[in-house]
Amino acid sequence: MRDSELFLQLQQRLEQRRPRKINQPDLAEAGVLVAITNEAEPQLILTRRADHLSSHKGEVAFPGGKRDPEDNDIVATAIREAEEEVELDAALVHVIGEMDQVVSRFGYLVTPVLALVPASVELKANPDELDAVFKVPLSFFQQPPSSYFERGQVKIPSYDYDGFHIWGLTAMMIAEMMNNLWDADISFRF
Repeated sequence: MRDSELFLQLQQRLEQRRPRKINQPDLAEAGVLVAITNEAEPQLILTRRADHLSSHKGEVAFPGGKRDPEDNDIVATAIREAEEEVELDAALVHVIGEMDQVVSRFGYLVTPVLALVPASVELKANPDELDAVFKVPLSFFQQPPSSYFERGQVKIPSYDYDGFHIWGLTAMMIAEMMNNLWDADISFRF
């Protein structure tokens, strides 16, 4: 899969633009896996957090979470969390690289890790953490967002797909990825 056309294209685009790194060593780190299926119509894997959780309940997110001390790096965090949350076999994850870091409103330095997985990958939501795991065609995110959420001078896109509301940090990371790697023109400014 590492020599697939999609893998090489994304790797080249990522290397050309040097993803944004944020220098705030006092922040706790989190890693999320931005897993894309390797097929003619690539799809993005997303989850919906369980309603019984104390934080972020019912929100759509990438598989991921807080970095544990035993994680070698943030890539290991993202892959470990994907294994725990959606039973994604680490051997099927072909990491392309890290994308633009962001700071969550809860004070986490979040690093999205871009990867390809086989189109046939079978996933299962861990009911302790998730209500659902689902896929969205990347072409859906090349269309204008369903709406925008305003935060100061910034407007953050949100998307409605098949009964799922994708907003906040997840939607922002998706829009940045689409702008940077697929030449979309999703605006964040008024």
